[in-house]
Amino acid sequence: MPLMPVTDSMFLLGESREHPLHVGGLQLFELPEGADGDYVGDLHRALLTEVDIRPLFRRRPRGPVSTVGQLFWADDDLLDLEYHVRLSALPTPGRVRELLELVSRLHGSLLDRHRPLWESHLIEGLQGNRFAIYTKVHHALLDGVSALRVLQASLSTDPAERGMRPPWSPPVRTDAAAAPRARRDTDPLAAFAAGVRDVVGIGPAVAKYANQVFREQSATLPFEAPKSVFNVPITGARRFAAQGWPLARIRAVGEAAGATVNDVMLAMCAGALRQYLLELGALPDKPLVAAVPVSLRTDDGAGGNAVGLILSTLATDVPDPADRLALITESMRRGKEFYRGMSQLQVTALSAIPFAPLAVALVPGAVKIAPPAFNLLISNVPGPTEPLYWNGARMLGVYPVSVPYEGQALNITVTSYNGSLEFGLTGCRRTVPHLQRLLGHLDAELLALEERVLG
Repeated sequence: MPLMPVTDSMFLLGESREHPLHVGGLQLFELPEGADGDYVGDLHRALLTEVDIRPLFRRRPRGPVSTVGQLFWADDDLLDLEYHVRLSALPTPGRVRELLELVSRLHGSLLDRHRPLWESHLIEGLQGNRFAIYTKVHHALLDGVSALRVLQASLSTDPAERGMRPPWSPPVRTDAAAAPRARRDTDPLAAFAAGVRDVVGIGPAVAKYANQVFREQSATLPFEAPKSVFNVPITGARRFAAQGWPLARIRAVGEAAGATVNDVMLAMCAGALRQYLLELGALPDKPLVAAVPVSLRTDDGAGGNAVGLILSTLATDVPDPADRLALITESMRRGKEFYRGMSQLQVTALSAIPFAPLAVALVPGAVKIAPPAFNLLISNVPGPTEPLYWNGARMLGVYPVSVPYEGQALNITVTSYNGSLEFGLTGCRRTVPHLQRLLGHLDAELLALEERVLG
């Protein structure tokens, strides 16, 4: 019965009814050629026969979840697959609007801690010869990068391939697949020595951080973010909106402006948030600050969490889209430069500093008093670059459904797929009104960036 790392257990310790801490994903599929009206129902029944489950998806927490410290993972040998894999149908007319409303409701309910912490919902009745799959997994079990890798490993680039297993079922193991793992094995003594160096290096890393905060003032720092309508107490109910834009358009803006795709994505979010807050009459005088997670994962392990954090200005006080992009690009450059040469452990330790207020926010009334370390999380998780299929059904899109935190009522998570950048916006249903309007503002901001940067 393995111990649960602190980086995983904190997601269980911080969870409550008002603060579900699971991540999710929505995938759209095109029905295979010749599929009849009961295709999704037949698929659901077939999935229930896949009783071979990955160890990761058999894990459930064991131990007093209110206890501060590490918890244990225990294996559930009596896993009820029919409970975890469910069939749903959209009401008529089966538009994307009805799909997003269903996902919003499903994402707001807590996972049962007496069972392995995941659910998968097959959704039929979607217009346009399509069906959808919404899956949610507790953040203690998988981070966003890990979840996308597990999904991608269950898909194929071959539309003719059949007999493919779902993400929760292990693929057939081959000697070729086992070989890379063998090469990754390291000397235990060398690994221990590296760990000691990492711990010793935390002190200088913190000193560097303190020097930046109190002397250099050279980057966006915690607690400089203004109060906004997003930095309020939240409820457990969720609202979800999603849309994709051609990656080629975003890349062209970046190349012309000397910025990365991630910088342009942040600029799109910044412009959309500025317009959204202007419409509400709630735009702060100071620029919003985004917390931007960066993956620290160096292997193909599917479990756990391995992320660092950069704080970036969104320059929402600047009216010109090109100027906003330039400021965001420079802010992200400084953030990456600050972490250069540090180990994963050292980056994780420093990233915990701006995250600390999220724990303090769980104290009743704290959100109304304490200044936010940042205004919202904006993540970009790289995804598959070519079209993928599952038993002949082409995946049309994949949209991340993420976690709003107490005092952080909006989360924007983005992933790439087959030439498209897919945005998933997850907000507190009560405190983020008209969330879907942000999609229109994102589109308008990309057009504005193209006009200003490309001419």
